[in-house]
Amino acid sequence: MPFPIPTCYSPLTTHGAMILSPCTKVCAIDPKTGWCFGCGRTLAEIGVWGRIEDCERARVMAELPARLAELAPAAIHPENRNRS
Repeated sequence: MPFPIPTCYSPLTTHGAMILSPCTKVCAIDPKTGWCFGCGRTLAEIGVWGRIEDCERARVMAELPARLAELAPAAIHPENRNRS
């Protein structure tokens, strides 16, 4: 009997530790990027967070620091949110 092929693999979850939500309870979406100012996720990512596999959560988590860094000037200076 062949072994099932995993749909994804993440070294962050090899010991069964679930990746927690990055939510900071600052729920405001940047209209330019579609990312939350608090956690950096999109509304779609937030909506499916509890139903996606840990490896997909790990992929999103890896992107969040760059997203939040890009959002930082708009979060500090809200007048910059709609500028190109």
